[in-house]
Amino acid sequence: MKKIQMVDLKGQYDKIKDTVNNSIQEVLDNTAYINGPQVHEFQKNLEEYLGVKHVIPCANGTDALQIAMMGLGLKPGDEVITADFTFAATVEVIALLQLTPVLVDVEPDTFNISIEAIRNAITPKTKAIVPVHLFGQAANMEQIMAIAKEHNLYVIEDNAQAIGANYKYSDGSKKKVGVIGDVASTSFFPSKNLGCYGDGGAIFTNNDELAHIIRGVVNHGMYVRYHHDVVGVNSRLDSVQAAVLNAKLPLLDSYNEARQAAAERYNAAFAGHANIVTPVTKGDKDSHVFHQYTLRILNGDRDGLMKHLQSKDIPCAIYYPIPLHKQKAYLDERYNEADFTVTNQLVNEVLSLPMHTELDEEQIKFITDSVLEYLT
Repeated sequence: MKKIQMVDLKGQYDKIKDTVNNSIQEVLDNTAYINGPQVHEFQKNLEEYLGVKHVIPCANGTDALQIAMMGLGLKPGDEVITADFTFAATVEVIALLQLTPVLVDVEPDTFNISIEAIRNAITPKTKAIVPVHLFGQAANMEQIMAIAKEHNLYVIEDNAQAIGANYKYSDGSKKKVGVIGDVASTSFFPSKNLGCYGDGGAIFTNNDELAHIIRGVVNHGMYVRYHHDVVGVNSRLDSVQAAVLNAKLPLLDSYNEARQAAAERYNAAFAGHANIVTPVTKGDKDSHVFHQYTLRILNGDRDGLMKHLQSKDIPCAIYYPIPLHKQKAYLDERYNEADFTVTNQLVNEVLSLPMHTELDEEQIKFITDSVLEYLT
């Protein structure tokens, strides 16, 4: 059996080596390392894939989220509601812009932001909602957009983990996540479902005016060289990373399907176990692209299971071990522990198993047998 990896980037690369190498060689040959033709080509290809009017590439996913907020013109003190159970980058950029983070609880089954918690958190200072499509599953965008419309709020989708997923509306229609809100951000960190070989990110929007502002923000506020019309940053996707992404984008759906197939095998092996809660997929199968495969372990011995798996050279991880509202950087006397019952429970139960495009049946059987061996 091949060595089990949490994410097998080498195995994936080996299958597309010639295409990737040729794409990178084109950049080396034309020497347009910044904003070269590969960047423009990737932008157009991704716009077509997502069905969105504007893709603005940038340097990384955290920048993408920050720039999206800058483009909307949010002001210091404006309140931005987002999920307590997610990676820190989501709240980090809110704080960096001197906006006021309002962290709320999540759903126990999908781990995505709670609709009820959003409603309860809205005040006259609320200006935006940031739903995170956590672990690859589409958040409840239909209800989130309805709340936003009712209260005249912006919706900024954090799509760092769910590129390629579809959201299914109550009428049966579908849209790609990341093109539903006013604006969205994504990350092309190497381990993502669509990952480059360094840092990279992008912003998506169907709003022409907002897209124009954001294109200036990512490039020092310039639309014409040395004319700085807005306050900007230096955040550009370099041509080498765009070349890698161009090589991988046509394979994204097949990559997501491989993850979904691996998740189905995991689910089948764990079905009916009293102490294992497998991931729930709401909507159709394609609403979850399994950036992570995350279990809930109910017997209180999650940490023991983790050590058991590691002793067998099976990598696993806890995403995320500490709620954001308990992180030193984001402590706030406004928060009441009673409002975070789900998040506080999840941090003691969740365990993510290996999930990537190269997992094979033998590896999954070894992983699942090892989990069941410990929990039986």
